[in-house]
Amino acid sequence: MEELKKFIQLLWRNRIIIIAIPLITVMITFYIVRNLPDTYSAPTQIATGIVDETQQMAFSDASLLQESRVNQKFVNLIETMRSKSLIDQVSYQLILHDLTSDKPFKDKTILYTNGLNEDAIAHAIEVYTEKYKNREALNLRDPDQAGLAVVMGWMGYDSGTILDGLSTYRLGASDFIHLDFESQNAELSAFVVNAIAREFIKDYTGLVKENQKASVDFLRNLMKIKSDTLEMRISQLAEYKIENRILDLSSQSLQVLNEISTYKNQQQETEKTMASLSGAIENIDKKFNPQDRKYAESVLVGANQDVLATRQEMQNLVDKYINNDFDEKYKKSIDSLQQIMTSKISNVNDKYIINPLNTKQNLIQQKLDLQLQYDLASFSLNSIKKHLQEISGKFNELVPHEAMITSMERDIDVVTKEYQELLAQYNQISMESAFPVKLRQVQIAMPGAPNPSKKMLLVILSGIVSGAFCIMIFFAIFFFDNRIQDPYALALSTKSPVLGYLNLVGRSTMDLKGIWNNIHGTSEIKEFKKQLRSTRFEVNKELAPTSGKGQILGITSINEGEGKTLISACIAYTYVMVNKKVLLIDGNFDTPSITKNSKTKIFFEDFLSTGALDSLKFNSGIMVMGNRGGDKSLLEMANEETILERLDQLRSCFDIILIESPSLSSLNKAKEWILFTDKTLGVFEANQTLDLAKKQHIDYLASLNGHFIGWILNKVTTKGKATTNVETANVIE
Repeated sequence: MEELKKFIQLLWRNRIIIIAIPLITVMITFYIVRNLPDTYSAPTQIATGIVDETQQMAFSDASLLQESRVNQKFVNLIETMRSKSLIDQVSYQLILHDLTSDKPFKDKTILYTNGLNEDAIAHAIEVYTEKYKNREALNLRDPDQAGLAVVMGWMGYDSGTILDGLSTYRLGASDFIHLDFESQNAELSAFVVNAIAREFIKDYTGLVKENQKASVDFLRNLMKIKSDTLEMRISQLAEYKIENRILDLSSQSLQVLNEISTYKNQQQETEKTMASLSGAIENIDKKFNPQDRKYAESVLVGANQDVLATRQEMQNLVDKYINNDFDEKYKKSIDSLQQIMTSKISNVNDKYIINPLNTKQNLIQQKLDLQLQYDLASFSLNSIKKHLQEISGKFNELVPHEAMITSMERDIDVVTKEYQELLAQYNQISMESAFPVKLRQVQIAMPGAPNPSKKMLLVILSGIVSGAFCIMIFFAIFFFDNRIQDPYALALSTKSPVLGYLNLVGRSTMDLKGIWNNIHGTSEIKEFKKQLRSTRFEVNKELAPTSGKGQILGITSINEGEGKTLISACIAYTYVMVNKKVLLIDGNFDTPSITKNSKTKIFFEDFLSTGALDSLKFNSGIMVMGNRGGDKSLLEMANEETILERLDQLRSCFDIILIESPSLSSLNKAKEWILFTDKTLGVFEANQTLDLAKKQHIDYLASLNGHFIGWILNKVTTKGKATTNVETANVIE
């Protein structure tokens, strides 16, 4: 907030400049624009059909376009509209109109003024017409055509001039592109806008139709290639199937797999039957001894031969039954033959001669039946295995055909899909090419009334801009101004306390006695008096004595001329006003200002040598001890013991001893005085910056560990008042 207040004060101090510059700018702008001609605008609109659903075809996917894609389309259209090739066509029309029409847009006098005659104009018309018909640009490498380009520039019909007055943009999120041209002729503005719209629609329509035709031709040729490829692949598949006698590979494979499954099931069932029959026969054989079997077999040899013949015939029927996929007609023959065999076995039993040992007739009969069933099962198993082997062989033959046919069918599917996609694209582009292009000029531009004058707006803007520029300049000055102008800035920069400040007053000399006696009653002097009292109070707090002796205060500065003399005299008088005995010593041998102003007859050099105090005895007031000047330092006049002894004598005579020492820029001269003082006070002149050398002196004072009590800021300017530099004061004894 404080910084803002300072900036406002800076602006107030320079208010005349801030007001004068905008006024001057306004007057100059008004003088320049007072004769500006009126301008005319001619607007028109072009409907693109990109986002207009009423112009979309049923099969179009325009409604699915993303906003970014739509914006890109509009940007491309606008840039095409502003392209040099299209603007050149408009330039040709404008120049031909002015060269051939009885009512040209612009006066042709400029052409004759620049040396063109009728023959040159006729030649120009011929070249412009040829370039317009061929839609070509002027060849600037050809001197003749380069001259014709210059002629268009004279008339203001070159592409750059036209583009400067042309405004093209999309109307919000609508489907329309807005065109507007501004010129000093209403007819010219309308002509340019209509010509641009007409040429743009014609160029864009031709380009779109040409691209559509090229796309249709390309897709047609590509479809022919894909169609031939598809037919070739289908023919190859058909030839392969015919050559390998394959009707339906998947059905055949499924049928073979089903047969294999069926025969495997039959094989398992037959093997189970044979196992059970074999076990039953073995159990019966265990119940016969060898003699019984020999007897029975010898008796039944003839009967068994008939049974064996019948069994052989049955085996043949079983083979046929299996080989013909278990045909039912063979099953009936097998059943009939089995009945015959059963009858023959019964006959064998009838002829069975039972001996006295034949107690197991029924077992023999069972064995013969089981043997017959086992033989039938054995015949069936062999036939099943043989047929299963044949079917497996057929399946193995189908496997490579399956892989080959699958590969060929996959190739056919890929080509078919590509052909169908191309066909869909071909149909869509063919339908789009059959419809007219959606670009159309919604309204024809007509000559209109002149535009509102911009003269007053330009005048007002010039004043605002110049005023803002002035404020910016002053802000830059304020921002980069590192000068110390107030106590807060001094304390912040030096990191040391500021005990007070004194304004810069408008007097070359100052009567301090008159100030305290209220002889000078101006507000400036009254404020200065308040500042002196405040400074005296702060200094006195820092100089609170710890014994009955007086305190020694050294007053120094960074450079000469910062007001040490004035500050020393002012502080001395403030102590006099509270009835203190004050001794003011002029310790600045290089510039003894206090000595010259006070015209004292008491010199510090004499006191150091003699130590006489007779002339210094008085009850109250201020005593000035001057010096004779010269290039010398304190320790060059006496040693430390002597100086301490003499200063201790002074302590017993005075309440406060003020010593104006040299500036810190004199290096050791100021530092020698600091060695013999109780406290040191610094005087800093306002409106100066801190450089590296000054910072070194400030760091030195800060390193004195409490010896340095702070700063007094001198010559502070107040609110822009014209003031005079005050460095001296009338010091009264």
